[in-house]
Amino acid sequence: MSKMLSNRLAPLLSKRCFSSLQTSSPFSSLSPIQPWLFIGLGNPGEKYQSTRHNVGFDMIDAFAESQGIPLTTHYFKALFGEGMVDGVPVLLAKPQTYMNLSGESVGPLAAYYKLPLNRILVAFDDMDLPCGVLRLQPKGGFGRHNGLKCVIYHFRRNQEFCRLRIGIGRPPGQMDPKAFVLQKFNRTGRERIDSAIKEGVNILKMVATKGLTEAARLSNADQKYKHLRSHDLQD
Repeated sequence: MSKMLSNRLAPLLSKRCFSSLQTSSPFSSLSPIQPWLFIGLGNPGEKYQSTRHNVGFDMIDAFAESQGIPLTTHYFKALFGEGMVDGVPVLLAKPQTYMNLSGESVGPLAAYYKLPLNRILVAFDDMDLPCGVLRLQPKGGFGRHNGLKCVIYHFRRNQEFCRLRIGIGRPPGQMDPKAFVLQKFNRTGRERIDSAIKEGVNILKMVATKGLTEAARLSNADQKYKHLRSHDLQD
C-alpha cells in the first residue's frame, strides 16, 4: 500500500519541489532533462528602465511573459523565475546587483544548481553590433562590457558559457560610451530593439528546445543579412 501511495504522489511532490525552490535539493536533480539558465544583464530601478544598457533585462522580461513565467522571486540577489518550455526546464534571472557586479548573483546561482556553463546563456547589450542585430554564440570574451567581465570572474575566469549579444550600435561622434549606454533609445532605435526582442524570444525558445548549435545555425544566418542591411544605418 505504501509503495502504491508513493508512486501516486511522486509527480505531485516533484511539481511542488519545482515551484517552491527548496534549498535542500537543487532543481537539476528533479528532472531527467538538465535545465537551462537564461540570464539578462542590466541595472535595477526605474531610472534605468528602457536604457540601452538594460536590453538584457528587456529580453528576459519578454521571454518570461511569452512563456507565462513570473519573475517575482528574489533569489541569489536576482529576480528569478522558473518554468517549462516544451518539456524543458528553464530558469530565468535578472541580477539586481547593478550591472558591474552581475557576477555576484550569477556565479552563486549557477553553482547552486550545479549547471555546466554550456547550459547557461547570458543576454546583454553590445556596442559592437548595429542596433537591433542579434548574435548567438557558445563562448567569447567580455570586450568592454564590465557586467560580462564580472560574470566571467565569478565563473573562475571561464568563458565557455553561451551569449545572446543584443546590438545597440556605437555612440555618435566623441560621446562617452558610459553615457551612451545609460541613455534611452530614440524612436528608430526603440523600434529596432523591440523587433529584435521579439526575434530573441524565438531564439531563446529554440535554444531550450533544439540546443544552442541548432539555434545558432538557424538564427545567425538571418541576423548576418540583417547586419549587412543595418551596418550603415545610424541609431
